[in-house]
Amino acid sequence: MLEIIRANQRGRAHFGWLKSQHTFSFGDYYNPQQMGFSALRVINDDEVAPGAGFSTHGHRNMEIISYVLRGKIAHKDSAGNEEILPAGEFQLMSAGKGIYHSEYNASQTEILKFLQIWIEPNQRDGEPGYQQKDFGNQAGLTWVITPDGRDGTLRIKQDAALAQLLLTKEQVLDFPVQAGRAYYLHLIEGELALANVTLAAGDGLKIAAVDKLQGVVTQGPLRALWFDLPL
Repeated sequence: MLEIIRANQRGRAHFGWLKSQHTFSFGDYYNPQQMGFSALRVINDDEVAPGAGFSTHGHRNMEIISYVLRGKIAHKDSAGNEEILPAGEFQLMSAGKGIYHSEYNASQTEILKFLQIWIEPNQRDGEPGYQQKDFGNQAGLTWVITPDGRDGTLRIKQDAALAQLLLTKEQVLDFPVQAGRAYYLHLIEGELALANVTLAAGDGLKIAAVDKLQGVVTQGPLRALWFDLPL
């Protein structure tokens, strides 16, 4: 099964200080056909005005990933974490039994752009946690989040993994797929041809019950996120 979610099919919100695009139903955007995929519940593409941000609010039983594309996030939470998250770094906050946090654009002059991703956990009401790391710019698939934290990856409370994908034009990649798993591909920049379709920036692809998938970069450089999820 392959299902494309085009960038222009995503929900949109505009609050002056915040512009957001929602892959799945979120806030005032409701699409009964797009309520998430496997344990993946939210992919929001957020653009935050200088000095603005999300004031203190609470979460519970959700694994929340932030990936900064441009600018810096100023993060503060009720567990005592106060950090700056610059472009290129990944943050994983496990809400567990409950946590409050705020996220602001750390700059008074520059736009902040980041992806906000929610994954439902398979462990509930645990202790909140916070992790942050830069995984560099290595070509190909680089695993950044795994269930066991192997090889220095961030550890998530779910049978799920996330990889950063960086490729150049005309590179070919055989994606690591198994018929008993689900996968989601989100393109950030570039174009990728696979399975007789072409994906562009902002497009996503739901993948399930396939045992072979190859892609070739038709416009690069390509940057994307690859999710390995329970079926």
